[in-house]
Amino acid sequence: MPRATNAPARNKRRKKVLKRAKGFYGMQKSSYRVAVHKVARALAYSYTGRKLKKRDYRALWNARINAAARMHGTNYSRLINGLANRGVELDRKILADIALHDPEGFGKIVEFAGQ
Repeated sequence: MPRATNAPARNKRRKKVLKRAKGFYGMQKSSYRVAVHKVARALAYSYTGRKLKKRDYRALWNARINAAARMHGTNYSRLINGLANRGVELDRKILADIALHDPEGFGKIVEFAGQ
């Protein structure tokens, strides 16, 4: 009976890992043993990074809204509360964009929330 080595599956597995490690530094991209570990860590960090990105953007939007609101004589907390009480359903991403690109329009939103 001939000897079976499982070579095609092994080579496919190695190729998949080394392809993902392309662009890594030094032995991390060429040594399978090191690449397996580094690729696993990279995948874990990329999962975490996708969650952190959402958190970072929301903090940025809040900071932009607060800065623009203070220019119009109020603060972030009062503005968001006023908009909620008036039933305005603009999310923070849109408010931050308006604050950045249309200061006059943002001023009208602040006036509306303050009434």
